[in-house]
Amino acid sequence: MPQYLVSGYLPDNYDPSAETEATIEAIHALNREMIAAGVRKFACGLGPARAVRTQSNGEVLITDGPYLETKEHVGGFWILETADLDEATAWARKGAEACRASIEIRPIFFVPDPNGAED
Repeated sequence: MPQYLVSGYLPDNYDPSAETEATIEAIHALNREMIAAGVRKFACGLGPARAVRTQSNGEVLITDGPYLETKEHVGGFWILETADLDEATAWARKGAEACRASIEIRPIFFVPDPNGAED
């Protein structure tokens, strides 16, 4: 079955301490529902980013903060294994409701190792 990255976006001024108990429980309830349905492979929230960028001179620059300048950032994600994109979208809709956040869905593509090594 195909797998999807379902990621939630939060505003840059997001304060996790401001989350209500009801929102936290809604997220936990959704995770329990995903596990019971057998679609959730992995889930987590994310902390602050560190960017690692190659420079034109071949050096690598390491900085705190996201790679791109944006007004929002990825706050967490799920890896779901569903029958198709429509099913992943239905779960993402529940995620948007539980997290009160924008959600993005991306198919995960696997490219087999040409030498036959397992992932």
